[in-house]
Amino acid sequence: MTEEIIIAGFGGQGVLSMGKILAYSGVMQNQEVSWMPSYGPEMRGGTANVTVIVSDERISSPILNKFDTAIILNQQSMDKFENAVKPGGLLIYDPNGITRHPERKDINIYSIAAADEASKIGLSKVFNMMVLGGFLKLKPIVQLENIRKGLEKSLPSRHHKLIPENEKAITIGQDLIQPVHVL
Repeated sequence: MTEEIIIAGFGGQGVLSMGKILAYSGVMQNQEVSWMPSYGPEMRGGTANVTVIVSDERISSPILNKFDTAIILNQQSMDKFENAVKPGGLLIYDPNGITRHPERKDINIYSIAAADEASKIGLSKVFNMMVLGGFLKLKPIVQLENIRKGLEKSLPSRHHKLIPENEKAITIGQDLIQPVHVL
């Protein structure tokens, strides 16, 4: 099993953190992982993306042009990465702030209204974990108990008190994910 993922959105949405947690969780399962962030100098508000590869085999290169999965959190990322999903692959997007919805017919497309739900229930800081929960429902490439270990490893110890909120957000995200176009 090898899963090649791009997660993209605005800086401050937790894009890099989501990728790091996913990568650490893969390490906790003794999988090979690659985590390669990319962000502009603006940080918050600028675009950010991260490529994550989780594999049972050795990873030859962290640089990819096509992805099994794209997790898209803003319109700029949709414009840039929709066509980078391999045919038969998966695109997950949060419709908040999206003006042009994905149009491809050769991929599986799912929507997750995580930004709205996180705001509604007062958990906006863990919106990214809702998105991760939706992804893991569709592609359980890491076990949920290893997500907790990934959270412990990637979050500073002063934020470990927030781990239960993150786990709750993952569960909520699993319920939020909705099919838009399924092959």
